[in-house]
Amino acid sequence: MSQTVISPAQAVPIPAPATSAELPPTQQTSALSLIIICVLVGLNLRPALAAIGPVVTLLQQDTGLSFSGVAWLTLLPVLAMGIGCFVTLWLRRHISLAHLIQGALALLLLANLLRLIDAGSLNAALLLLTALLAGSGIAVIQATLPIVIKSLASDSARIMGFYVSAIMAGAALGAGLTPFLAQWLASWRAALAFWAVLAVAAFVAWIRWTARTQIQPAATSAEPQSATDAEILSARPAAQSFNRYRLMSLVATFSMAAAGYVCVLAWLPPFLIDLGYSNTESGLMLGYLTAVEVIAGLLFPAWAAGSPDRRRVLFSVLILSIGGFIWLAYFPLTGAVPLPSAAFTLASMPIVLIPLTLLGLGIGGQFPMIMIVTMDHHPDAQQAGSLISKVQGYGYSLAAITPLIMGSVRDQLGNFSSAWLALAIMYAAALLLCSRYNPVRYPQLLMARQ
Repeated sequence: MSQTVISPAQAVPIPAPATSAELPPTQQTSALSLIIICVLVGLNLRPALAAIGPVVTLLQQDTGLSFSGVAWLTLLPVLAMGIGCFVTLWLRRHISLAHLIQGALALLLLANLLRLIDAGSLNAALLLLTALLAGSGIAVIQATLPIVIKSLASDSARIMGFYVSAIMAGAALGAGLTPFLAQWLASWRAALAFWAVLAVAAFVAWIRWTARTQIQPAATSAEPQSATDAEILSARPAAQSFNRYRLMSLVATFSMAAAGYVCVLAWLPPFLIDLGYSNTESGLMLGYLTAVEVIAGLLFPAWAAGSPDRRRVLFSVLILSIGGFIWLAYFPLTGAVPLPSAAFTLASMPIVLIPLTLLGLGIGGQFPMIMIVTMDHHPDAQQAGSLISKVQGYGYSLAAITPLIMGSVRDQLGNFSSAWLALAIMYAAALLLCSRYNPVRYPQLLMARQ
């Protein structure tokens, strides 16, 4: 089937995306089973990063890493997440989506297990290797699972909300439980390696699910096997003519959002430790923030589903984030807001929870919304997947350097306040870019270079 997009100059037929109702019987899957598998896989995409911050002081004592050195444990996986998106575009020509995600889960399993090893003088190098392996696995999944979702779900925005919320939930678990695991297991290494449990569960579930569900093959694979596949392949020229300036705008928006997310993930616990909180308390605070992100990841996509124009929702989540960053930048510097004491008291909790709640709602909402808006730009699942792979690839590569810059700022200035303020300014710039994402213009962007 096809839908006709009318521009002032011409009418151009663009293949409509295949919904779950249009797929052959062997390719159909229930929405519930798709949600469950996306949640299980999504839970694995952040513990390898989020678990580091709450045990950073223990890690530094054993490895001798500075704050700048610890930043590489976030920089490397995020950089791998960026570069890996482009590698995945090439891998999709030779390997099925099912096997790509299966291999990525195996990489995550290996990365977590390797953290159990005490390598002596090579501990820092081993940790950096695990960060690189984890980032590579995450990259493959983030570049392929959205294709699975849009191919098999008639309501892809809703499923995307569950998937991104699961990612945030994995971060909450990693941040909140890791310090307790470190105490219980009497080893920060064992606490980091514990998250292999989630990878095993997702790996087994993925194999069983794909045995019952035939996932759409990659658009660049060999001969089309059905009319649906032929439609997918025929849409490729439209994706190649996608407006380069809009691609740059989407990349900039995603990279600024990702920069805020990875900096919070890496440096919020050390920031709170500087203010007098313990490792456990700082981990719980990061866990609280990411738990709010889970709620936001479900709430804001549901709100956005009521209209094809997502800008009002995008503005809301970015403004919430800006408020949170400004609060973090100034609340340890002004007498109007007292510094929290070393004890975790009810009197100090509300003050700290205000900026964390703002950031949780903002960051938790911005990720699914930017991914949804990016996929909205193309009606075909495969080509929308390729577009989001490019946006994530460039975006994560650009965002990867920000934790290192923030760690250097902390080493030089002794605090994080300037870095939080810089992130608030960056998000204000993202607001200007989001004002241009009018869905009425999306078909013209597909034809701009034809």
